[in-house]
Formats: sequence, C-alpha cells, structure tokens
Amino acid sequence: MELEVAYQRCLDSLVGSISELAAPPPMEEIEPIASLIVQAMTGQWRYFHTPSHIFEVGGSDDPIEVLSALFHDLVYVQVDSGINLNVSRYICSYIEELNGKLSILPSERFPEDANVLMVLSVFGFTPEQVLDPFRGQNEFLSAIIAIKALEPFLSLGDLVRIAACIEATIPFRGVSAEGWTASDRLEQHLTRTRDQFQLDWQDDDIYKAVKQAVRLANRDVENFALPNSAEFLDNTWNLLPETNHELISANSYTVRGYRRSIQKMEGFINFLKPEVVFSQYRGEPDDETYAGLVERTRKNLETAQLYLGVKLITIAVLEALSYRLGRNVHISTMMGEFPEAGVKTPALAEFLPHLSNDCPPSTQREAEVLQLLSQGRTRESAYDLKNSPLATFIIESVGFDCVSELLAASKEFLKGDLPAETFLQHRFLRQGRVDVVDVVTQGVLELAKHRADLIQGHQAVQV
Repeated sequence: MELEVAYQRCLDSLVGSISELAAPPPMEEIEPIASLIVQAMTGQWRYFHTPSHIFEVGGSDDPIEVLSALFHDLVYVQVDSGINLNVSRYICSYIEELNGKLSILPSERFPEDANVLMVLSVFGFTPEQVLDPFRGQNEFLSAIIAIKALEPFLSLGDLVRIAACIEATIPFRGVSAEGWTASDRLEQHLTRTRDQFQLDWQDDDIYKAVKQAVRLANRDVENFALPNSAEFLDNTWNLLPETNHELISANSYTVRGYRRSIQKMEGFINFLKPEVVFSQYRGEPDDETYAGLVERTRKNLETAQLYLGVKLITIAVLEALSYRLGRNVHISTMMGEFPEAGVKTPALAEFLPHLSNDCPPSTQREAEVLQLLSQGRTRESAYDLKNSPLATFIIESVGFDCVSELLAASKEFLKGDLPAETFLQHRFLRQGRVDVVDVVTQGVLELAKHRADLIQGHQAVQV
C-alpha cells in the first residue's frame, strides 16, 4: 500500500471513528496522529504488520474496533529492533530499560496519570513489572500510545474499551491453572477497572466490551484459518524477515541465516496449538463459527508443519554441504542468484534431474505439500522463491515416509550433536531412488562451472 494512500485512509478512519463516538476532532490535531501511525507501520522491517494489516483487523463497522486496530501494533520491539523514536515520547514517562529489558516504573516514580493507570488495570500489570515481549509488552505499550493520543477526544469509557481491545490481541494464551481463559481474565480486569475508576457500567457493559475485544482479536489472527493453506503460508513467509533481518537482502544472506529463520518458524508452528489461536467468550463467536476456525487452523498448522519440516531437511542438507567451504557461505553461492526481472543467471535447479513420480503422496496433506513445494505458494516474496525446486527434488527422491526420521537427523545435526559429514551419509540421503547428496553436490559444482564459463566468456569478449 502506497504511503499517501495509507495516510489518507488512516486519517479518514481516525476522523470518522472519533466523530461517531464524540465531536469531530480538529484536523490539525489528528493529522500528526495519522502520520505517527503510518510511519510506525511502514518501518524498515515491516512485512506483515503493515498499514494493510491494521485496516483489515479494524474492520469497518465499529469505531472502537477501528481505532483499536490502528494502534494495536505500533510497538513491536522484536520487529523494529527497538521502539520507534516517534512513538517513544508517548511512553518514556512510564517505563525504563534495565539490563536490556523494559520495566514499568516503580510506584514512587510513576506519574499521576489516571488514564495510564487505567491501562495498567485493564492489562492486569503493576508498577516495577518487567515486561515480556511475548506476554503483552508490545500490546501494553501500544495501548498507552493509543490512550494518550486519543484522550483529548474520547470519554473514559471509550478509552477503556480501546485498551481492552488491544489487550485482547496478546496472542496464543491458554487456559490458566484456575480454568480461566484470556477473555475471562479480561472480564475480571474490566470489573476491577470499573470499580477503581467509578465507571457507570453494568455487568452487561463489561460483557459487551469483552465480546468487542474478542471480535477484534480474532480478526488479528484470521489468517490462521484461511481456507487455502497456500495463502496461510504466504502470510507466514512475510513474518520471516520481520524477525530475521538478514533476509532483507535476497542475495546476501547465508545458508545458516536462512536455516535459522526456517528453524525458528518450524519450531513455533509445531509448538502452537490450534485451540489457543482464536478466542470465544459468551457466544462470541457462536459455537459453529468457532469450531470452523479451530478446524481450519488445525489443518493449516498440520500442512505448515510438514511443509516446514521438508524445508528444514532441505536447508540442513545444503548447510552440511556448505561446511565443506566454510561456516558462513552465502545461499546464492550454493543455489544461484535470486532471479531479477530481465536478468538471466544460472540456478541450482537447472542442474537437478526430473524424477518420475514413483513415490507419490499417500495422503491429501502430503499431496498439498508437494504441490506447494513444486508449484509454489500463491505470492512471490522479496527474499525467497515461492516454489522450492531443491526441496521438491529431495522429497520426490526419498518420499514422505522418510520425513520424520530425516527431520530428526537434521535437527540433531543442526544442534551440533551430529557431524555434518555423518548427517550427509544418512541412509535416506544415500540409498534412495538416487544418491541425493551426490546429485546436489554435482549440481552445485555444475553451477560453479557454469559461472566460470560465463566469466571466461565475458573476458574473451572484453579482450
């Protein structure tokens, strides 16, 4: 989305939503807020958490949800490698950095700011608390920015609802030891907030606020339940460079760097349980809708697990081979340059044999993964091919039945518990339909020879 388009849409959303809740805001006060949001959401490392994402999460009907979505991802420390300077002025009075971690200021140093104290109450946070990047740090700081930016225009009740919506976007929280869901805990926090700040709310107002928050939070993760696994994997691929910044330069990241990215995502996808992705609270959403979300999420996660498992095996083979050259070999050295429009360069895929389909998939999931590997995800990415010719060759050579054992051996090698050359002698890599290691080795050598021929030919022309 172009910056000017994103800015105008953000500005329109702010003005329209605030006007629906209260009086129309002065444009000279709203324009800097729109600029702040767009600048933060178009940072150097933002690939998934972009302006398009916040507009999708906000929907179009409810002004509280629209406003909450605009602010909910402003702070994303892991992605931005810190806190954007333009937003830090909203939060620097309430937090400090100690030993590389962010903490809420102690009570004696915490400003007398009722609205920020309200945010603390909604989140269930306390002074001196060390913030955890994976347990609400980014959402809490984003909520403070939202409340400080919007407090001149909105009532306390509306600010509480916005804080609650942003709190609900803390992802992947299971049921507590007491049997409470994240939505149950938010209800408890809102009940305490109502009493502490003397809100004129009935219990039903609290229930409505939590339902509103659940609607927004579920839209925040709706890509997990996309009906097409290829689209789900597209979004997953956009997340990789956000936390693995070396992938930004397509032809300069190393084999090891790419492997670390795949390995982290594979570990996360295998850890994640479909039941904790979406929320349900007092019939929001209804049972049938919720069950559909969970089931589609389960399917997408299972597909992604197998897909990423094959990708991890592939990059492990490539990394083990690259150790014969060094420990930080560029992936382009092994596989060829990332393709550019109008530029023809050799690639490893050109030197791999085409195999007959003697090891066909035995399940629908395997067939879908093979299709994703051979034909590709639905969209190109700026740092990786959408299809995987080397992974396709390997899985067609060894078959899906070998994935579990090869994946275990790959992880053992990547942990340092199995030498590279020992891993490359694995029976499935050497004794299948073809000798995978030998074919890939010869392919890399042919790639290097082809490059040498091109250089020699270029020199001859120059002479």
